[in-house]
Formats: sequence, structure tokens, C-alpha cells
Amino acid sequence: MSRTSYHHGDLKAVILAEAAELVAERGADRISLRELARVAGVSHAAPAHHFTDRRGLFTALAAEGWRKLAAALAAARPVFLDAALAYVRFALDHPGHYAVMFDRSLVDPDNADLVAARKAAGAELAQGVGTLDDPRANEDPQAAAMAAWSLVHGFSLLWLNRAVDGAIDTEGDPMATVHRVAGMLFKTG
Repeated sequence: MSRTSYHHGDLKAVILAEAAELVAERGADRISLRELARVAGVSHAAPAHHFTDRRGLFTALAAEGWRKLAAALAAARPVFLDAALAYVRFALDHPGHYAVMFDRSLVDPDNADLVAARKAAGAELAQGVGTLDDPRANEDPQAAAMAAWSLVHGFSLLWLNRAVDGAIDTEGDPMATVHRVAGMLFKTG
């Protein structure tokens, strides 16, 4: 049987997984639906059954990423530091998803599935921030949530782009670095 005649049980999941890998390897701008079909071993028209175009593909990939992030944050509850570590771990383990999640030029920002997934992840992060025993965070939970998100998101991007090398002595351990930096900014326990 040739690769192009192979039938996938869940082509959408296969295409999304391949897209996440390729985005992580070389960036979203160098990916086409035709290439994803070839890599998945299906006809070039097959992905169109699930994604009308690249924007549809990246919107679905971003929504999947937000859902995965929400699940990782929910599993880390109820402690803020655990949520912060889960966020960074997600970004480092899923760089393809992570890149697309934050590039609004690639997605349909009004897509209902994407909006719901993004809100769910935001709510999970806010719940983690709500566990802080820090008077400043309790006085202004919205600012605390933005500060926490800025910390974990900024750190994740710095680490993924190898911009942290040697900036802080944690022997190359991103989780130890997040732990140390979060403790500087928030009373974490």
C-alpha cells in the first residue's frame, strides 16, 4: 500500500501533531497544508476536510494548545508556583503550539473554539494567582494575574529563544530558574 492511499483514523489529530512539530522546527511561515498532507501520507486535498486554509489550521492548533495549557494548569492547582512551573513546562514541551498560540496574525482571533480555550487557560492561571499569600496580589488580583502571566510567558520566550544562557546561575534548569524568579516577585510560600 502506498503512503498516499493510507487512511488515518483521526486525520485532524495527525495533521495537528505534524503541524506542531514543523512549527517548532522551522516556524509557521514555512508550512503548507500540501506539505502536511504529504508528511501525513494522504492526498493533498485531504486536510481541506478539516481545515479550509492555513488560518484554519493554525486556529485549530492554537485552540488545541490553549486547551492543553488549561489542562496542565488545572493539574497543577492549587499552588501558584506549581501553576507557574506547569506553564513554563508546557511552553518548553509544546513549542509549536506555543508559537502559534501567541501569533494573532496566524489565527482567526474571533473563532469561538479558540476564544473559549484561551479563556479557560486564563481562568486557570488566575486561579493559581488567587492562591498567593501575598498582600500585593490580594489587593489587585488583575495586576497580579498580569504580572504572573508576564513572568511565565516572558521567561518561556526567553528560554525558547536561548536568551537566558548564563543570565542567572541555575545550571541550565529552567524550572529552577522559574522557581527562583517567582520567589523574588511573589511570596510563594
